[in-house]
Amino acid sequence: MQNQVFNQYDILIVDDEPLIGSALVQLFELESYRALALTDAKQIGLGLPDNWPGIVISDVNMPDIDGLSLMRTLLAQDKDIPIILLTGHGDIAMAVQALKQGAYDFIEKPFNNEHMLDIAKRALEKRALTLENRSLKRELESQSTPGPRILGHSPGIKQMRHIIHQVIDMPADVLIEGETGTGKELVARYLHDHSPRAEANFVAINCGAIPETIIESELFGAESGAFTGADKTRIGKFEYANGGTLFLDEIESTPLSLQVKLLRVLEDRKVERLGSNKSIDLDIRIIAATKVDLKGLCDTGEFRQDLLYRLNLVTVPIPALRERREDIGLLFLHFARVASARYHKALIPLTTEYTAQLVSHDWPGNVRELRNLAERYVLLGPEAAFATSLGQSSQLNANMSLQQRVEFFERLLIEEALSNNKGSIKLTMEQLELPRKTLYDKMQKFGLNRKTFIN
Repeated sequence: MQNQVFNQYDILIVDDEPLIGSALVQLFELESYRALALTDAKQIGLGLPDNWPGIVISDVNMPDIDGLSLMRTLLAQDKDIPIILLTGHGDIAMAVQALKQGAYDFIEKPFNNEHMLDIAKRALEKRALTLENRSLKRELESQSTPGPRILGHSPGIKQMRHIIHQVIDMPADVLIEGETGTGKELVARYLHDHSPRAEANFVAINCGAIPETIIESELFGAESGAFTGADKTRIGKFEYANGGTLFLDEIESTPLSLQVKLLRVLEDRKVERLGSNKSIDLDIRIIAATKVDLKGLCDTGEFRQDLLYRLNLVTVPIPALRERREDIGLLFLHFARVASARYHKALIPLTTEYTAQLVSHDWPGNVRELRNLAERYVLLGPEAAFATSLGQSSQLNANMSLQQRVEFFERLLIEEALSNNKGSIKLTMEQLELPRKTLYDKMQKFGLNRKTFIN
């Protein structure tokens, strides 16, 4: 059985007696738990998925693979999975041994249904708390490292982070693609600051902001007297970034004549200052960024195809903000907190209505536009900031499906309740009238961590 199938279930039951398995499934389903019964431990196959949110209930005495062997295998993969063992023999010594080896609990057959439900409920609560703590630890580790941070939990951002971390320690050049304001330089700085090159220079140059007449000397440097006005030796960006990272923003703006020389530097890893015949060896990572389709420019002859092939060894696409709406609230809160600290002004809690406006807006300026709004929100207050920036409409974006709208409002209500109750699960349950497990499930679905709301 493919292990990802188990993600659909809260409780996995392994018992070679089918009647017991089906009875337990019925018992748990009546309590709104999703349960699956297997008659052979071998059906678990490759094991359970990473960070699986469920628990395992297994019979001890089974042919081929017994419950204790299954427990040891699963705990070797994840030492915190709650495993409840069943036996019909009442072997106290076995029970004690199993608990020492990591079993969550030990239940004798025949069992009392209420007792079984109580133990399973506590085991699921423990598992949810364990995963919450793991998530918090990962978040803290990622936020405590020096340098820029990439915030967000949307699929596009997770995929982007995955690509980045695959190549962060490698010398491969990188091409970053993203609309204006998506944070291309931040991603480039993240790549540099979390790589072995972090102690060397990060040098950024906007190829579209430098006149064509001087961009060559800016990049390659120039010897004294190389051209009129060159009265002293100039160190170019390539040379200055040696050992570190050179970030070429708006690479599409480079003149065709310069693209040939760029390609040569990228291939040879050597640079010559203007007016010099001496090559300087380069140990450097090149990160280029573009806001347009470079392949389209190649088709029209405005960009060299061989340079594109050299640049896009690894391509990192940054999703537009409208494509990661679930991250908007987190990003706004982050920018607002930074502005609150900078301007020494109290942060006013964001209402559901204003959050709806944030998520419904298309953000043509992307994260830069959102950051500017967050700063105005702190400086001018909610009404003035939102009236001048987004207008008064609080309608959801017409492109969102009914399911997306329902999930959006559901998430807003849970976030608002967690915020009002300073992250208290108990008070949030009472306010929303939700069972604890349902609330945990929804928080996990929406990537919400109660620690975020404590302060």
